[in-house]
Amino acid sequence: MKLSLSAGIAAIMAASTITPAFASDPESCKIVRMAEPGWNDLAFTTGIGLTLLKALGYEAKSQLLGIDVIYRSLKNKDLDVFLGYWDPAMVTYYEPYKQDGSVETVRTNLEGAKYTFAVPTYVWEAGVRDFSDLQKFADKFDHKLYGIEPGSNQLMLDAIKDPALGLQSWEVVESSEQGMLSEVSRRTRSRSFIVFQGWAPHPMNTVFDIKYLTGGDKFYGPNFGAATVSTQVRKGYLQECPNVAKLLNNLTFDVAYENRGMAYIMNDGLEPGDAALKAIKDEPQRLENWLAGVSTYNGEAGLPAVKTALGLK
Repeated sequence: MKLSLSAGIAAIMAASTITPAFASDPESCKIVRMAEPGWNDLAFTTGIGLTLLKALGYEAKSQLLGIDVIYRSLKNKDLDVFLGYWDPAMVTYYEPYKQDGSVETVRTNLEGAKYTFAVPTYVWEAGVRDFSDLQKFADKFDHKLYGIEPGSNQLMLDAIKDPALGLQSWEVVESSEQGMLSEVSRRTRSRSFIVFQGWAPHPMNTVFDIKYLTGGDKFYGPNFGAATVSTQVRKGYLQECPNVAKLLNNLTFDVAYENRGMAYIMNDGLEPGDAALKAIKDEPQRLENWLAGVSTYNGEAGLPAVKTALGLK
C-alpha cells in the first residue's frame, strides 16, 4: 500500500514537471482597456495586442485618444494599457505621471525607432539639412511645419518657440497622420517645399524619398531622435492582472515587422485588427515567445488556444 501511494505521488509530481500550471486572472481583469493616438505604428501594435487578448478570452477594446488624454485616463484608471510610449519624444507628457507614480512602464517593446523633422530629398539637396536651415527658406515653406494630431506635436511647437531657430512666425499645421502624409504626397508631386514630422518604423520611409534633418537634438534627442517605444500601464495593473502582465512583458516587436504591418493598413487598406491578424499569420512563430507562460482568461494553456482561435495549425 505504501509502495502504491509513493508511486502515485511520484507520478503526480512527474506530471507536474511536464505540464505547466496556469492561473487565470480575476474577473476584474477580463475587460482590458487600451488606447492609441491614431498613429499607424501604434494602431498596428495595439491591434496585435487586442487580437491576442481576444483569442485568450479577454474582452479587449481600444480607444482613439490624444496623448495627453491617454495619460490622464491611465492616471484616473479609466484605461489599463498603452503600448506607445516613445522615449524621448513623449518624455514631457509622461514626466508628471512618472513623478506621481500613477503610470508605470512595463518594458521596452521596440528599439531602433527614430522621430524628428523630415523633408523630401529634393528639399534636402536644395540646402535644408539642419533645423537651422529652415528659416533661410521660410517663404518656400510658407512658414509652416506639418504635424499630426493636436496634442501630439509639442516638440514641434517647442522648436518654433526657440529664438535660436528663428521660427517664431511659423505655424504648426495640426491634422492627423493621414492628413499630414496626404499633404506630403501632394507637395512631392509638385516638388514644392514641406517639412513634417517623420519617424520610423513607418512606410513613409519607403513610399517617399525623404531625409531627416540634423540639429534637433535639443528637442528630439541625438541621432535623429533615436527612440525606443515602451509599454505602460496604470498603477497597480501588473499586480492586479498577472496573466495580462505576463503577455505585456513578452510582447516585443522590431522595425521591419512594424513596417510590414503598417503597410497592410496604409497601402492595402486593412483595418488594424485585420492587419494584425495577417501579420501574425505571416510569422506565427512569434507566438511562441509572446505567449510563453501565458494562459487564457479561463486558465488554460494560451498558445494552443490562440492558434485554434486564429485558425493556425
